[in-house]
Amino acid sequence: MPQKVDNLDARVDGAPAESSGVKSARRAVDLIETFAANDVWLSLSDLHARTGFPRSSLHGLLRTLLEAGWLEADANTARYRLGVRALICGTAYLDRDAVVPFATEALERIREKTGFTAHFARRNGTEVVYLETRESQRSTHLVSRVGRTLPTHATALGKALLAELTQEEIEALMPASLTALTPNTITTLEGLHAECAATRERGYAAEIEEGTLGVRCVAAVIPYRIPGTDAISCSMPISQVTDADAQRVGELLAEITAELGQQLRRAGIR
Repeated sequence: MPQKVDNLDARVDGAPAESSGVKSARRAVDLIETFAANDVWLSLSDLHARTGFPRSSLHGLLRTLLEAGWLEADANTARYRLGVRALICGTAYLDRDAVVPFATEALERIREKTGFTAHFARRNGTEVVYLETRESQRSTHLVSRVGRTLPTHATALGKALLAELTQEEIEALMPASLTALTPNTITTLEGLHAECAATRERGYAAEIEEGTLGVRCVAAVIPYRIPGTDAISCSMPISQVTDADAQRVGELLAEITAELGQQLRRAGIR
């Protein structure tokens, strides 16, 4: 008789234990990302509706993530949200990124020279992820965007980074129909290609109230990788700048990001 080894022969949902373990790990990641995409407390029913996972699996996953500190629970409502462990791991990513200290110094220069809010972000698929922010000294809502995401097609940051790709690469990456965040958001690939072409020609990307009403932005890629993965932007209230002002800021960003790219290459950062 073969010796029985701890659960190696067990089957869950008809799959070998090894496969079911991989499925559970994938579900745990999906669950964490579901919490990250929602800014409210979520119940088991909410999670079942959003993920389609069986309730029996959700019970076990929630318990495991709660015990590990990845989730917090409200005992009064039986709802959950992300726990402090998510922040610790997210901060570790930034702490270990060699580009961040250089980018932070550049953001300080941009804020000092323009008086406006500056952002450093990285493209992740069809989104840009904000990695560092320096708020305008005149800002009335000092809320950091670090860790937040926005669609590439609706931001100057994203369009600057998409302009690093060929038309074929953009079409393979982006959906045919683009979601509108405001009435000004580009929603067609044809429009996006035109914006990317304009970005390449002038050396920086621009948008007016495409991502947020009342705000216009310019952005430039940091040229230390091919294609570029990182960019810096400047956000400006539309009531405070003219087209000429925005052009000057865009040209300043192109100059500062070019210098930053040289710094990173000299430091051996790729």
